Amino acid sequence: MLRSMTGFASQTREEGRATIGVTIRAVNHRYLDVQLRVPTSLAAAETRLRAALQKQIARGRVELSVSVQWREPPAPEVELHEEFVQRIGEAIARAREQGLVSGQLTPGDLVRIPQALVFKERAADPPEVVEQLTAAVEAAVDDTLSALNEMREREGAHLRADLDGRRGTLAGLIDRIEAAAAEGRAGVEARLTERVRDLARDIPADAAAIAQEIVRTASRSDISEEVVRFRAHLAHWSALTAGDEPSGRKFDFLLQEMNREVNTIGSKADGLGVTELIVDGKAELEKMREQVQNVE
Repeated sequence: MLRSMTGFASQTREEGRATIGVTIRAVNHRYLDVQLRVPTSLAAAETRLRAALQKQIARGRVELSVSVQWREPPAPEVELHEEFVQRIGEAIARAREQGLVSGQLTPGDLVRIPQALVFKERAADPPEVVEQLTAAVEAAVDDTLSALNEMREREGAHLRADLDGRRGTLAGLIDRIEAAAAEGRAGVEARLTERVRDLARDIPADAAAIAQEIVRTASRSDISEEVVRFRAHLAHWSALTAGDEPSGRKFDFLLQEMNREVNTIGSKADGLGVTELIVDGKAELEKMREQVQNVE
């Protein structure tokens, strides 16, 4: 089963006193790269959330965003920077003595003076409530991850259909290349034999040695080994496609090997139309390589 590396899933869940939002985006990447954005109150759960993603996703850049919206946000804590305010008061008193200012320092003045009051976010709930929220977030992430994988599998089915079709095209091309090369090789042997026969009328020669040299020369264009390996790669491709393990990187390796075989065949084979068939094969391999970049 093929999966695409790209996908998107989002879920909103109402839990007790908060609304949980989970969004997962996945795009192509050579390796697995997980990016998490979660509230600071859930920092302790980051390791488990990362492990949940790594368990179900083998490759790609994955961004997980979690938001928690409290229906009754807790009031922030306010702290007085006493030393700072005391110094401000002393400075104002000196200014008052010199007649530079008048009046007393008021609460409104404290609010307007930077650093006089420190506002801190207060813990939303006691530990047991935070644990319940963490469990709810992990469940929401699991559900969202399942939705993401469903989307990736649907896209993977389209990728497989395209790649299977191109694999079939390659299988047909290698058959035609083999036939054209065999015909070309036979032609080379026939031309060499005819040429030697013409020369033998004027120059005596060992017929057996000449025959061996003709065979040796023609064998340089023999592509049977490359064809066997290419077909083995196609068979391996089919086995990987039918398997359950993520195989995107293995597909990429197989395409490199098939491209290498095609290049070797192109440098060795003779025959009418072989070059055109080689070009067609390389074009199909390139299209497959582009598609494989999307496979997990």
